[in-house]
Amino acid sequence: MFDVNVVSANRVRHYSVAPAAVIGWEVKLEENHAVRWREIYEDWHRVERKLTRMKQEVSDLVEQGWTIQASNR
Repeated sequence: MFDVNVVSANRVRHYSVAPAAVIGWEVKLEENHAVRWREIYEDWHRVERKLTRMKQEVSDLVEQGWTIQASNR
């Protein structure tokens, strides 16, 4: 659904939204291959709000010089 890597020097952030195993959606941020935060939502409206914030953060990072990289997942 949403799967983006942004890279700057030796830092990598991976943002993702995917269907959860049982019900709902898993929303996650990994930094340098370690989970920074992970949440499961059953309410799509909460996912939409979180996704909007994630997209804004990616946009802000790109403006700061980070680059979007193809996901290896």
